[in-house]
Amino acid sequence: MSYDGVGPRAVMRSVAFLTAGALAVPLLTGCGSEDETSKPLAGQDIAPAARAQVTQGGTLRWAVDTVPETFNTFQSDADATTTRVAQAVLPSLYRIDENGRAQRNPAYLESAKVVDSEPRQVVLYKLNQQAVWSDGREIGAADFAAQWRALSGKDSAYWTARNAGYDRIEKIERGENDLEVRVTFARPYADWQSLFSPLYPKQVMGTPDSFNDGARRKLKVTAGPFVVKKVDRKNEQVRLARNPRWWGRPAKLSEIVLTAVPREKRAAALAAGKLDLAEIDPAAAQRIDKASAPKGAAGPRSVASGSSGAAEKSGAAEKKADDKPSKAGKAETTDASLGGFEVRRSLEPAYTQLALNGADGPLADERVRRAVARALDRTALAALVLKPLGLPAVPVGSHLALSGQDAYADGSGALGGQDTAEAQALLADAGWVVGGPIKEGTGEKAAGAEGEKSKDKKSDEKKEEKKEEKKEKEKEKDENEEDKNKNDDGTYIVGQDGKAPAEATGGKDLAQDGKQQLTHPHQGGAPGAYAPKGTAAPANAAAGALAKNGKALSLRFVLPSGPGSESLRQVASRISRMLAKVGIRTETVKVADDSYFKDHVASGSYDLALYSWPASAFPATDARPIYAKPQPAADGSLNVGQNYTRVGTDQVDQLFDQAISTLDEGEERDLIRKADTRIWAAAGSIPLYQRPQLTAARKNLANAGAFGFQTPVYEDMGFLEKGARPAAHPSGT
Repeated sequence: MSYDGVGPRAVMRSVAFLTAGALAVPLLTGCGSEDETSKPLAGQDIAPAARAQVTQGGTLRWAVDTVPETFNTFQSDADATTTRVAQAVLPSLYRIDENGRAQRNPAYLESAKVVDSEPRQVVLYKLNQQAVWSDGREIGAADFAAQWRALSGKDSAYWTARNAGYDRIEKIERGENDLEVRVTFARPYADWQSLFSPLYPKQVMGTPDSFNDGARRKLKVTAGPFVVKKVDRKNEQVRLARNPRWWGRPAKLSEIVLTAVPREKRAAALAAGKLDLAEIDPAAAQRIDKASAPKGAAGPRSVASGSSGAAEKSGAAEKKADDKPSKAGKAETTDASLGGFEVRRSLEPAYTQLALNGADGPLADERVRRAVARALDRTALAALVLKPLGLPAVPVGSHLALSGQDAYADGSGALGGQDTAEAQALLADAGWVVGGPIKEGTGEKAAGAEGEKSKDKKSDEKKEEKKEEKKEKEKEKDENEEDKNKNDDGTYIVGQDGKAPAEATGGKDLAQDGKQQLTHPHQGGAPGAYAPKGTAAPANAAAGALAKNGKALSLRFVLPSGPGSESLRQVASRISRMLAKVGIRTETVKVADDSYFKDHVASGSYDLALYSWPASAFPATDARPIYAKPQPAADGSLNVGQNYTRVGTDQVDQLFDQAISTLDEGEERDLIRKADTRIWAAAGSIPLYQRPQLTAARKNLANAGAFGFQTPVYEDMGFLEKGARPAAHPSGT
């Protein structure tokens, strides 16, 4: 599993349904007008074709990570494959479009609107009169009511993973006829469109036993373009077949076979003709590009790095391969078999962040967290990952949305862009100085740090670190050479458009818990993000260790060690060098993939960590648990929920509460943007880049590939008629 991917997937709706991406918005106070609409950084890449160009029939063989433990998306062990199956076989009243925004699904819903707001909010759903379950029964109020009761949180016998939104419902009843459903809320709920997607039949939701066990291994009753035909756990396959009772546009494919294939084995499975569609890593993408390119030409939209160093290494590898014709011949044969595929590229509706554990240790001090953030060149980090893939290398500007979505606005100005002098000044103000006395064995421990590793293990890790650092420095040198003749240095500093980000805060500091800590205003950031005027930056910070009270400043950077996380480790190496320039040292600790999140990130055994969050079309609901202020539990421990950085403020909680309770869409959007600026100012997590999405697809496969934000339209997928051609690749990718 790649931890450059979405980390805790199962806890977010985007894992399941209505999250398609990220939310994005213009800065609350500066970087654009209030009504400015952002666009996705990269369009979807699915080889779109009209249905008339797609042949009737055929089987699509699609690689997935797992055969799911459950087909109930509301259970804690639901995963991405649970979502994929649910999207194909169950009703979703709303689905996400290519801009990451929720749109009514006419196959199930003729209309839905708030018909009353006083004394209670009432939503009236008018269902498509043709919508029926696979057993012939009409979809109706009984299904809505059963799902509400199961997910309301009032009956602990239902083993639910989440109940957000359903806990605000007061009652559900039939309207004027069987096609109308009236939902009355006890408390106003802005994100009511997030509910009932997916919608399960009352046979699943009606009792605790059926909810807990009835949909784990099978789905008997469904209502989508496909049905679950067979679950073969021995061969790790889920077979979906065309639904004969489907009332919408008939599915083009006869079957979809979802097969669990490890990421590192997908290129071989594609070459062997066992798959038609698979998400892949950059190395596999490079092989496919090379195999599908005309002889003597570079692969289309090459994934390979443009650096001369990489080219020289590649040439050396090819020369070495020439000395071993048998192996080379076998590799060439395998890659030639990949010529029938192409790589479709977009950006996932998820972003990778640097998490800073603020529970204790040096990062408990907001000034140190801000210093870490100010040391980072986020544009360079985005370029490191995305530029070699031919994708837009633009850093993410919001914790709560991605570019293209209604809620997106670049709120990073509340913290400020990369600035070495400001970072050093913040550290000095926090008491970390160069050349201070260091007591042996008193270096600051990581928050929740584990016991000391053996000297041999540390030595081995150091050697490995040096190897990766050498490779990283070579790559950085090549990139710098490439950019040195440009007019700017590529540094991204929010606020240099001449607008004052301080407007967002009314001139007040955005410090944790709303207390003013620092009051030195500065162009490119909100007040509070800088050390007081006159604070001297430590001289030669990068050359000497910073210390305070006899303790050296060193942060424990925990990373997954698996083969799918090379990109993440490259990013970590670059971050460590950026921090070294301001005097912050890091100790890299690599851990097993299967323990990385559970035993380190979730438990708080780290100072710095990299992982990804999916973005949601409903951030007021879905993002609140991630940024809510941790609360003391009855046993004296800290209840952090999903806030693994342990950094939160009362102000952010209040803004989320206000956003979820207003029925004014514009007001909700503004409150979400305002919450994001305060999350930036607290510096618990630093968004870096939107995750790349690379999908290998058979060249004649239409309406499938790198979907970006959009919910896949399963009934339109299929293979092109002979002689038909899909539309061109989207621009910008």
